Amino acid sequence: MLANKTALVTGSTSGIGLGIAKALARQGANIVLNGFGDAEGPKAEIAALGVKVAYHGADMSKPAEIEDMMAFAASTFGQVDILVNNAGIQHVARVENFPVERWDAVIAINLSSAFHATRLALPAMQKANWGRIINVASVHGLVASAEKAAYVAAKHGIVGLTKVTALENATSGVTCNAICPGWVLTPLVQKQVDAKAAAQGISNEEATKQLLGEKEPSMQFTTPEELGELAVFFCSPAGNNVRGVAWNMDGGWAAQ
Repeated sequence: MLANKTALVTGSTSGIGLGIAKALARQGANIVLNGFGDAEGPKAEIAALGVKVAYHGADMSKPAEIEDMMAFAASTFGQVDILVNNAGIQHVARVENFPVERWDAVIAINLSSAFHATRLALPAMQKANWGRIINVASVHGLVASAEKAAYVAAKHGIVGLTKVTALENATSGVTCNAICPGWVLTPLVQKQVDAKAAAQGISNEEATKQLLGEKEPSMQFTTPEELGELAVFFCSPAGNNVRGVAWNMDGGWAAQ
């Protein structure tokens, strides 16, 4: 379905980003990966799906590096047809104790990077009259949790940016939507499970039950594969008139 299209997925060397990149690759899209850590393993996983793959290690807190990444993607594959803004970090603290530099870093990577990538991707999409911008927000783009001020503020901002981008392009073939996952068992969440188990002297299984039980009625993690299939739907003809939505995949979290 996506043959001859190019998808750039930020924060895609593991977790949600890699799951989305693989789902788009299965539909024939060439992929530009971005992220920290090992890039060769993820590149090999994508290449095994029969598409072309490239990697750019832009630090998503730095606008100049984002500009370089977007130029690299365009020169490598022609243009970015599908942009998935997924890069994100987390820090947990009460507002009065929240380190200012951690606030700035979370806002830069979780929110500002999506603005920069979007503004750079839009002109080519508008010229082609086809494009898909998919912002990976969070259930925390819809509801809040204590001690996550920067993350919640950034993800609420992502939902707002999604709506504005969708409205500004509403009469064109360019759509913008947000995915709002609940708990997804990524390396980031595994760290929270491990910390809970260690702090309380309980098993990882029990810590997982506690984590899910606090928020997610389904008592199960959403998978990167499920999120990838939702991204594929947004890119399909069935998604042509889906514009500006914040689609939660959260096991009932926001329904409570």
